[in-house]
Amino acid sequence: MHILDTGARFSAVRFSPVFNPPRSRHFTVRANLPFPKHQAKYHRELEAAIDAVDRACRLCVDVKRSLFSSKDKILEKNDQTPVTIADFGVQALVSLELSKLFPSIPLVAEEDSLFLRENNLVSSVVSEVIAKASVGDDRLSDADVLEAIDRGGKDAYTFCNKPATYWVLDPIDGTRGFLKGDDALYVVGLALVVDNEIVLGVMGCPNWPGDSSDGTTGTLMLSHSGCGTWTKNLQVSGDWTRRFVDACGLVNKARFCIQDSQPWESLPLSGLFDTKIDSGDLHGNEIRLLPTCCGSLCKYLMIASGRASVFLLRARTERTIKSWDHAVGIICVHEAGGKVTE
Repeated sequence: MHILDTGARFSAVRFSPVFNPPRSRHFTVRANLPFPKHQAKYHRELEAAIDAVDRACRLCVDVKRSLFSSKDKILEKNDQTPVTIADFGVQALVSLELSKLFPSIPLVAEEDSLFLRENNLVSSVVSEVIAKASVGDDRLSDADVLEAIDRGGKDAYTFCNKPATYWVLDPIDGTRGFLKGDDALYVVGLALVVDNEIVLGVMGCPNWPGDSSDGTTGTLMLSHSGCGTWTKNLQVSGDWTRRFVDACGLVNKARFCIQDSQPWESLPLSGLFDTKIDSGDLHGNEIRLLPTCCGSLCKYLMIASGRASVFLLRARTERTIKSWDHAVGIICVHEAGGKVTE
């Protein structure tokens, strides 16, 4: 399948035209990792990332339960994007967990503690972090948590021309979705970059609609270079299932997904196709459009899991692309047999 640029620059996340596994193809494995450790060069880092993201998702769930009982837990940054104590709590928690095992690997993340200090939310964040951190962290001080947040702050690490190894974290991607309610998706995303290559990634989505009939929600997705993309139920000890992108090769059979901030009419393909959101039959030049995504990473989850075939995003020339919005999603899609391109 080819996506045509009709004049406007846009980004697409799609399946690979040369990799077409059948939709029913799944591999299921019960283990801490879904593949033998000797096959994964960075298996220690991957296990640490899985544990950190799992803990972070638990923190998000607990904070969300109490979120609307305290308006002080919802703030707005200078760029008018919402932020909560969960954003800071996740960054502190992941930073602390990773630094125990890999103290020499720096962290690139979204938040810093200055905003937290100015809004008197330090104690709230510390209590959430202590509740979810590894055993032995009950003596964490305010200074410990603030230092952990700033370890991933914008001025924490300076990169030179020499290839580096570093973690990339998006504490909560889709904070607006986090604030909307149970149906809007949000993601905790963590990736490891080695010598300019993304080598592993873990995404946790606490309210991802479950695939099973037991009503459970939440998913954990992992990828490791050369080992594929896998998912399992979040916070539940169970099987890993290998995931592949959708194998559809026809435009009128594909399931499209777009950003909630960009209507279909703003995209180049709107001049060629009309959209249909419900599950009815398609007619003429209609294509299937899935509900929109609230955050940057949930679109990658949709594509890598095979739920959507194509994601289109019209690029904004004035907008700076942030690595934490894309790193983990890129490797998950690639290892599932898909492609991310502009």
